[in-house]
Amino acid sequence: MANRLAQTTSPYLLQHADNPVDWWPWSPEAFEEARKRDVPVLLSVGYASCHWCHVMAHESFEDDDTAAYLNAHFVPVKVDREERPDVDAVYMEAVQAATGHGGWPMTVFLTPDAEPFYFGTYFPPEPRHGSPSFQQVLEGVTTAWTDRREEVAEVAGRIVADLAGRSLVHGGDGVPGESEVAQALLGLTREYDEQHGGFGGAPKFPPAMAVEFLLRHYARTGAEGALQMAADTCAAMGRGGIYDQLGGGFARYSVDREWIVPHFEKMLYDNALLCRVYAHLWRATGSDEARRIALETADFMVRELRTAEGGFASALDADSEDAEGRHVEGAFYVWTPEQLREVLGEDDAAFAAAYFGVTEEGTFEEGASVLRLPGDTGPVDAARVAGVRARLLAARDERPHPGRDDKVVAAWNGLAIAALAETGAYFDRPDLVERATEAADLLVRVHLGEVARLTRTSKDGRAGDNAGVLEDYGDVAEGFLALAAVTGEGAWLEFAGFLLDIVLEQFTGEGGQLYDTAHDAEQLIRRPQDPTDSATPSGWTAAAGALLSYAAYTGSEAHRTAAEGALGVVKALGPRVPRFVGWGLAVAEALLDGPREVAVAGPIGGELHRTALLGRAPGAVVAAGEGAGAGAEFPLLVDRPLMGGEPTAYVCRHFVCDAPTTDAGELAGKLGG
Repeated sequence: MANRLAQTTSPYLLQHADNPVDWWPWSPEAFEEARKRDVPVLLSVGYASCHWCHVMAHESFEDDDTAAYLNAHFVPVKVDREERPDVDAVYMEAVQAATGHGGWPMTVFLTPDAEPFYFGTYFPPEPRHGSPSFQQVLEGVTTAWTDRREEVAEVAGRIVADLAGRSLVHGGDGVPGESEVAQALLGLTREYDEQHGGFGGAPKFPPAMAVEFLLRHYARTGAEGALQMAADTCAAMGRGGIYDQLGGGFARYSVDREWIVPHFEKMLYDNALLCRVYAHLWRATGSDEARRIALETADFMVRELRTAEGGFASALDADSEDAEGRHVEGAFYVWTPEQLREVLGEDDAAFAAAYFGVTEEGTFEEGASVLRLPGDTGPVDAARVAGVRARLLAARDERPHPGRDDKVVAAWNGLAIAALAETGAYFDRPDLVERATEAADLLVRVHLGEVARLTRTSKDGRAGDNAGVLEDYGDVAEGFLALAAVTGEGAWLEFAGFLLDIVLEQFTGEGGQLYDTAHDAEQLIRRPQDPTDSATPSGWTAAAGALLSYAAYTGSEAHRTAAEGALGVVKALGPRVPRFVGWGLAVAEALLDGPREVAVAGPIGGELHRTALLGRAPGAVVAAGEGAGAGAEFPLLVDRPLMGGEPTAYVCRHFVCDAPTTDAGELAGKLGG
C-alpha cells in the first residue's frame, strides 16, 4: 500500500511512501485524526541524505510488525526538516532542552494538540548501549497515554510553558562595535586549532561563515592573525579528505579533527558557502590553491547538483553501493591500493598512493582510504597529477553514484547564486554567471510564482506546499544582490527589494528582533526564532546582511534601521559564541566599514567594474552601467556622469563621497584592493 506521502514533493517523504507505516504529512488533518481516535502523534523528522534516518527506516519503518503496532496506537507523521525548518526547529528545541542533545532522525511523541511529551532521536530495533528498543518506547508511550493521561498532559503543558518562556534576549540597544568584534576575534583565536586549522575538536565542521568574518576583519583592519587563521583553515580543508580531490566539492563534516575522514554527504549549502569563501580568499591573497578550489567547487555544483529546470538540488547521499552491492557510506569516494593499480598500473598507482595518501592499512574502513593531499611528496609533476586525477575520476564515474535529493530549497539556491555569480565574475567564467542567472530565474518563476510570496521548495519545476521562512527571504535576497552587482541588471535589485519589504512587514518584531516564520504563517506551539549561524546563516543574520546591502544600494532608511536593529543580537552573541554567529559578525564588519557604495558609470565587465567587484572592503555594494537608463536600474548611478567621456567610478560611505576617478589602480586603493 502506498500511504499519503506518495502525493508529496519531498524526496525524503517519497522514500517512505511505500512503508507499511500509515504515514501522514504534517497537516491539520493528521492532528484531527489523532483527536478523533484519541491517540498520540508520533512525529518523525529527518532528511533525504541522513544516514541514520535510512537505518531507522530500514530497521523499524519497513518492518511489518512494528508498522502494525504504530498504526494501531498512533497517528504517524513524517516531516522533511528541509521543507519545514519551522516544525523541526520548534521540536528540536524541546528535544535539546529535555535531553541535552539533538539530531536526526528526531522522534517526538505529541498530544493531538501538537504538544510534545516524550523525545528521542534514533531508536534501535533491539535494546543496546542502555538505549531502549523502538518497540519498547512505543509500548511505554502507549501505556503512559492509556493509564497516566493526566501525567502526560502535565508534562506536555510544562514543556510548552518552558518553551514559551524562553524569550530571546536580542542584545538590547545598539549595534556591534569595535569592542564586540575584537572580543569575537579573541574568542575564535582561543578555539582555533593551530595544528590542523578550523575550530574546536572532532567532529569538525567547515567554518565558512567564521572565515568570511576573518577575511572581512582583515580587509578592514589589516589584522594579519585573522587572515592567517582563515588562510590556514582553508588550506587544511582543501588538502583534507573533506574535500573531494577528484571531483571537487566538500563533504558535510570531518569525523576527526585532522579533516581526514568525512561524513560523505555533500550539501548544496556547504558548497555554496565554501565556494564563495575560497573566491574571497583568492581576492584577498591571490592564492592559486584558493582559485582552484573555488572553481572546482563551482563546477561540482553545476555538474552534480544542477536540476533540469536550472535550479540546484539539495544534497548527495553519503551512501552508495559498493562492489558487493551493499549500501555503504563512502563507497563511491574511497580507494584501496589494489583499486588504484587496476586503473593506473603499477607505476602511476604508486605515485597516486603517495600523492593522495592511500595506504595499505587504509584511513577509512576495510582497508580503503579517503583521497587527500598529505603534502609530504616534495615537488610533483603537475601534468602527471592531472592525468592520474582524470583517469581516476573517469573510473570512479563507472561506480554506482550516490542518491541525489532533488528538491530545490530557495535559501540554499540563494547562497549558490551569490557564489556562482561572484566566482564567475572574478575568474572570467561567464558560464557560471549564466548558471546563477538561470537559478535566479527559476526562483522568480516557480518559487515566487503567482502568489508574490516565496515558497520554500520546488521539485521538477513544481512549487511545494510550504511557505518560505526568514532564511529563504534573506539568502535569496543576498543572491539577487550579488547577481545585480555582477550583471548590472537592476531587475535583481528590484526583486531583492520586494523580498526584503516582506521581511519588514511579516518577519520583524519589536526592538529589531526577527522571527523565522511570517506573522501570518501556521501557528506552532512556539514561534521559532533562532539567531545563531550553524550550517548556514540564520534567517536573522542573512536578512540583516541583505537589508544592509539593499540600504546601501538605495539609500532606504527603513532597511538600514531594520538591519541595525537586527544586529543587536550580534552585539550580544558575538563576544560569547563567535563560532555560532559567524555570518552575523561578517555583517557587523560591513556595517563598521560603511558599507562602501561604488557606482561605476561605464561598461558592464569593463576594467573599472571588474576592479570594483574585486575590492576587498567588507560588504561593499557595486552598481555598474552606462547610458541614460542606468540610473533607472540603480539609484546609485543617478547623476553619475562619465568624466571626459571616460568610464568613471564613484565611491561613497557614511554620506561622504571621494573624488570620482577614471583610474582602476586608484579605485582599487579606495576599496582595499
